[in-house]
Order: sequence, then C-alpha cells, then structure tokens
Amino acid sequence: MSRAPTRKAAEKQKPSEKLFPLPVNGARRELPLWIGDVPLVLAAEMGRLSAVSSRLQCKSLNDLFIRLSGVEASATWAAIELLAVKGNVMKALEKLQLRHFEACGIAFNAILAHHFDGDEGNAEAVDETA
Repeated sequence: MSRAPTRKAAEKQKPSEKLFPLPVNGARRELPLWIGDVPLVLAAEMGRLSAVSSRLQCKSLNDLFIRLSGVEASATWAAIELLAVKGNVMKALEKLQLRHFEACGIAFNAILAHHFDGDEGNAEAVDETA
C-alpha cells in the first residue's frame, strides 16, 4: 500500500515534479508555468496580448510572437506580468532568472499556438445566431 508523500518530501520535489496547486482551465486555453517555486497560470487572451504588444511596441502579431518565442528579457518580463491570470506575479518576477527562460518560451509558444493553429471557434454557435 503506497502512501502520499509527506509535506517535507513534497517540498523537496522540483517544481516540475509537484502537483500544480492552481486550477487551470484548459477550455480557456490556460497553461501552468513554474517560475522557481512560484506557480502561475497564463492565458493568451487578445486584450492581454494587446497589452504585451503595446508595452513592447511591436509592429505586428508576428513581431510579438517572435519576441515572446525568443524569450527576449523584456518580452518575458512583460508576458509574465500581463498574461498571468492566477498566481503571485510579483513573487514570480522577483524569482525570475535566466534558467527559467526555457520554460517560459515553451509556455508562451503553447498559449500563442491556438491563435495560429486554425482554431475557428464554435462554428455551430455562429451558424445558430445568423
């Protein structure tokens, strides 16, 4: 019979091995991200993307995508700050180090992907209202 790990054992686990403590709404295309030991939930809503784009003075959506996927320092900072919908953003930014940039890039690519993957929403709902 296996037992759940003790609190001390759970605290010693790497963040990627821990159960994610925040709810993540997959239907809303939210994505979990650890910055050190700080869990965040990101979402690439258009208003949030617009805020990141404005902060970075991007000239196009392609420019924004390149800057986020390339994990440029200022783009990463802005994206964490503006795309996080759950979690302690200030604590995460305090802990942000270059070693976290790879995970950030993966997360940014994943949440941006649905804007480029041909997802056209709920076509049946559109047809019903027309």
